[in-house]
Amino acid sequence: MRGRDGRADGAPEPAGPSSNGGRRPTMEDVAARVGVSRALVSVVFRGAPGASASTRERVLAAAEEIGYRPDLAARTLASTRSRVLGVMLTVHNTFHADLVEAMYTEAEEVGYDLVLSAHAPTRHSEKAVGALLGHRCDALVLLGPETSARFLQELAGRVPVVSVGRRFPGTPVDIVATAEGPAVRQALDHLRDLGHRDIAHLDGGGGAGSAERKRAYRDWMRRSGLADHVRVLPGDHTEASGAEAARRLLAEGRVPTALLAGNDRSAIGFLDAITRAGVRVPQDISLVGFDDIPLAGLAHIQLTTVRQDSVGLARQAVRLAIERVEEPSLPPRSSVLEPALIVRGTTAGPRADGND
Repeated sequence: MRGRDGRADGAPEPAGPSSNGGRRPTMEDVAARVGVSRALVSVVFRGAPGASASTRERVLAAAEEIGYRPDLAARTLASTRSRVLGVMLTVHNTFHADLVEAMYTEAEEVGYDLVLSAHAPTRHSEKAVGALLGHRCDALVLLGPETSARFLQELAGRVPVVSVGRRFPGTPVDIVATAEGPAVRQALDHLRDLGHRDIAHLDGGGGAGSAERKRAYRDWMRRSGLADHVRVLPGDHTEASGAEAARRLLAEGRVPTALLAGNDRSAIGFLDAITRAGVRVPQDISLVGFDDIPLAGLAHIQLTTVRQDSVGLARQAVRLAIERVEEPSLPPRSSVLEPALIVRGTTAGPRADGND
């Protein structure tokens, strides 16, 4: 008898050829290695139904062993779909790197690959998106896109689009984001419970989620009877802006007892500059970040921060993109994930002379 994978029950798995003469491994080589048909190997790599979980694992393991990689160009020619998702990210954005890593895993599970294009100060979003369109991507996932709603409106007329971290109301774009309001409230509730009243906010400028975080900060301070302590420092999502905010506070001679930063990178820049100036964290000022990037948990940083679920955001972004490829007529959707406050060593009760 033969199993579902086409090989006789109990038969040993045939070994691959000892040498392929230096040529590039093919799908036929994978099939021979596992002892199944080429068609079944194709099913596995296309992510299509028809292969059992055990067969899928064996095929992928064999491909890894012999160094086979799917020929994406050939698949593109053979199909109207490329099975490629284009991803736009921002250079030097550590959280975007976490998202992309998780997206690779999720996309590979359903037979898709990723093509990346970076937005940078010297390369605007429209150019980065144009490069992705040149790869005939089935859909685009834009991480914190710094572009106009009008541009996205036109773009969504050409290809399915998912925006991660930034909302564009009124456009046919799917949204994946963290619940910004609850995230900020968690951080501020924590500081209030420690006894803080003089709490400032380091703005994220034009960064994704910044407007929502600033609005949530102002609302919370007013509702808590702390309107007189509302203080928003200009900044962006870089270490340099955090360092500049620290220098500004020191120059003004009015250091709050606590600071909520727009993201972890600016918080780390603030931490470095303020401690170099002799101000102790958390004894003199408590500090909270946003994102929970890997650096935040290092022993010499130990940043209290709001964790965004990078794996969950990546999973939802890939899912929404592929669903829209399959069903272009779907209405715009929004997937909002809950945050989690991670308390570490940069928060404590206010200094004795604080909260005036």
